[in-house]
Amino acid sequence: QVQLVESGGGLVQAGGSLRLSCAASGGAFSLDDMGWFRQAPGKEREFVAGITWNARTTYYADSVKGRFTISRDNAENTLYLQMNSLKPEDTSVYYCAANPQGSGSYYRMSSSYHYWGQGTQVTVSS
Repeated sequence: QVQLVESGGGLVQAGGSLRLSCAASGGAFSLDDMGWFRQAPGKEREFVAGITWNARTTYYADSVKGRFTISRDNAENTLYLQMNSLKPEDTSVYYCAANPQGSGSYYRMSSSYHYWGQGTQVTVSS
């Protein structure tokens, strides 16, 4: 059973930075594509960033491109999301997800992912 545990969330002022981590266990992390999603109150869960199993390809939502960086350490079974130049609209619960399946832009769809963490809150004050 794959388990994903996020950490690193918190309260930060606009313009600040945070780095989220997602520790994976119980599966073949190094073989799984991974993603970060976020969900604000009253809104649907939305794609933030994705990365292939070998880290050769990364994907970003337009809203975070140039500010956020997804990376992974397969030796440590850990996924990261470096968030810079944070804005109040980035306030959400952030989730990591693993093992997407599908075709086309499936990596951007939350329904494509088999495993999810419990989420970590990120709050950006203005």
